[in-house]
Amino acid sequence: MEEHYRAIIEAIGENPEREGLLRTPHRAAKAMEFLTRGYDQDIGEIVNGAIFESDNEEMVIVRDIELYSMCEHHLLPFIGRCHVAYLPQGKVIGLSKIPRIVDMFARRLQIQENLTKQIGDCIQGVTSAAGVAVVIEAKHLCAMMRGVEKQNSSMITSMMLGRFREDPRTRQEFLNLVQRR
Repeated sequence: MEEHYRAIIEAIGENPEREGLLRTPHRAAKAMEFLTRGYDQDIGEIVNGAIFESDNEEMVIVRDIELYSMCEHHLLPFIGRCHVAYLPQGKVIGLSKIPRIVDMFARRLQIQENLTKQIGDCIQGVTSAAGVAVVIEAKHLCAMMRGVEKQNSSMITSMMLGRFREDPRTRQEFLNLVQRR
């Protein structure tokens, strides 16, 4: 990967031998490995058995989960927050596992629409919940730094499964709770 970054630096007309760029191909390769580490993660290792029996059937929400991802179209970051809810059905997942699941999918080349769906499907699969809801709000540097160059725009995506899709009251309760400040 370092060689490719060196070639990119040369292709834009820069000298990769100048002092400030000498180690840039190495640093850029390490950064890309870190930013895309989700490809090397496995849901089984992330959950690590942290599914617990519970008779709770009320909504569980983890909100304001920071996320950082990379647009698959321009390799530029998008940055935002994710809200996840589920309706337990005999078992709950460890609190830290939901942000870890968000990170696993976010740390891949992505579009926000697919990221939202991947998180929802994964939480549903792991918990067998009666319903799962995911909302992501993010700012995309590909829209801010190039193209339309709109600094204050953001994208909101949602996915509702099970009772969140079927019952408007359940969906509205979730949306009201994540909008509170």
